Amino acid sequence: MRYAFQVQYIGKNYSGSQIQFENGIPIDSPTIQGELEKALCTLIRSKAANNNRPIRTVFSGRTDKGVNSLGQVVHFDVDETIVASKFLYSINEILPDDISVSDLEVVDDRFHAQKSAKMRYYRFEFVNRRCKNAFDGDLLRVKFKTDVDRMQKSLNYLLGEHDFSSFKSSGTLNPSKICTIYEAKVSKVGDNVIIDIVGNRFLYNMVRTIVGTLLEIEGHNLTPEHMKEVLEAKNRQKAGMTVSPYGLTLMKVMY
Repeated sequence: MRYAFQVQYIGKNYSGSQIQFENGIPIDSPTIQGELEKALCTLIRSKAANNNRPIRTVFSGRTDKGVNSLGQVVHFDVDETIVASKFLYSINEILPDDISVSDLEVVDDRFHAQKSAKMRYYRFEFVNRRCKNAFDGDLLRVKFKTDVDRMQKSLNYLLGEHDFSSFKSSGTLNPSKICTIYEAKVSKVGDNVIIDIVGNRFLYNMVRTIVGTLLEIEGHNLTPEHMKEVLEAKNRQKAGMTVSPYGLTLMKVMY
């Protein structure tokens, strides 16, 4: 029987969402997947015999170290029936304080957390203020003034289907660089600037590089059309820096 649930986590204490391998051997570093599978094995003991990772989880997508999630979707297969209310209470008691699980449901065996996803929604938040505040936490602090309207005009050039090669990092494994951006919006709440982006898929570090390019445009007083030039160049060297992962959150996955 296949189950799916949503996972919320704060990523700063983990080496990304998924277990990493080197020469076929799991790297000994904390991950969200590792903690989830350990908790599942504790709850569903019938699957835990003679195997350190008997219950395999499949994530909707990979998030890097420092990236948070409010809506990561994970599926797993077990033979037994799970009572949702009891399961959710128990697994959340076992998991570390910076990981939680919600919305457990039975799904069709054809459902795949990654391959069935239609859209993904990411949010990046940074502080736009010269002086620090103790409550800024790990958020990126941008000291120069930014203009929300100018940033929105820059982001508008990314809407639609494009080759996003300019915004990929070297770790991008998928040969296709074509993505479709359905929505890209900038807003400001107090000193915090919020960038919301919805797309069918995202390349490795793509959102963080888009934000870095936005800040380059603002910091050097370039025109919003510079974003269009970077996009059309299909050259990573033309884009801005890849900003810190702190402040990036996977908000929701749509199916």
